[in-house]
Amino acid sequence: MNMNTFLFVAPREIALSDVYVPPLLVAALLGLVLTSLTVRLMNKLRWHRFFIIPPLVELSLTVIYTVLIGTFFIPS
Repeated sequence: MNMNTFLFVAPREIALSDVYVPPLLVAALLGLVLTSLTVRLMNKLRWHRFFIIPPLVELSLTVIYTVLIGTFFIPS
């Protein structure tokens, strides 16, 4: 593998007002926000009663959203 190829594939940091943060942290924060919105919608529609362990559903949604955002929306 060429060294230039490795440098191109290596993840880059995201600059937020002169502070460099890792892309996974940004994806995780966005995943938490989307999970919060989804859980509010599910509570409003009373869908939470269909789940035996609602906190496990929230954790699963956070992981799913984080992986999807990190894969498709955060450049690496």
